[in-house]
Amino acid sequence: MNDVTMSETMNIETHIDNNGIATITMNRAKKHNAFDEAFILELTEAFKSMNDDNSARLICLKANGKSFSAGADLNWMKKMASYSWEENYQDSLALASLMSTIANSEKPTLALVQGSAFGGGVGLIACCDFAIASDAASFCLSEVKLGLIPAVISPYIVQAIGPRQSTRYFISAEKFSATRAVEIGLISEVVKAAEFDTFIETFLNQVSGNAPVAIREAKKLVKFVLNGPINEEMIRETASKISDRRASMEGIEGVSAFLEKRDAKWPIETNNVKDLADGDGDV
Repeated sequence: MNDVTMSETMNIETHIDNNGIATITMNRAKKHNAFDEAFILELTEAFKSMNDDNSARLICLKANGKSFSAGADLNWMKKMASYSWEENYQDSLALASLMSTIANSEKPTLALVQGSAFGGGVGLIACCDFAIASDAASFCLSEVKLGLIPAVISPYIVQAIGPRQSTRYFISAEKFSATRAVEIGLISEVVKAAEFDTFIETFLNQVSGNAPVAIREAKKLVKFVLNGPINEEMIRETASKISDRRASMEGIEGVSAFLEKRDAKWPIETNNVKDLADGDGDV
């Protein structure tokens, strides 16, 4: 297992295990993993680094301490109170960059939510492809209590839970449970707190046994299908995509392993289909 690497300020821990599971851990437990300028930049760089690391297959976002993330740090909010419009705008763009970096990761992203998430913390969860929460977790989009709105995180929240639920929780600022979060689509699954770590370990073992390139392509497939009508172009393109995978080294190995009733040994793939057909490429 690779060594854990930490940022100099100890706000973020990053780790990639031998199965390609990358973990980014928010490590401001005493501050409830709340955001400030430095934390936002560090978290952005951590996601960029894990996305660029060829050994990472899946990126998990988790947190140390009681809370997943309390949103904006109080001291940061005090500073913002004296900012000019332009300073506030530039500050908001940094947070928008973090959210966009997570949402547009080439690799699948998973939020592991062990505790409460408020404001921007809910945004982090919505930016991930999916999320698993402990039944001890709770959620709140509390911005209107402060005379603010959840503007920067709103594209991801609305995409995750839809316009009607977004409107409700944006204007009510009410706290809701992990069970409710599953019902509205923010969370994929809720697990008892006592069973959370065991469930996550089992789930990640399941993912790590799957084909690395196919995992990335499956994520891209969802976005492709979501953004277009089911027409002749969609039909032909999806047929092309499965043909590419069947002809790939991963596809050949995966089907062979299934038929031979053995574990697959995933090769290192090339993106050149001709190379695959000719049998070239590293194994």
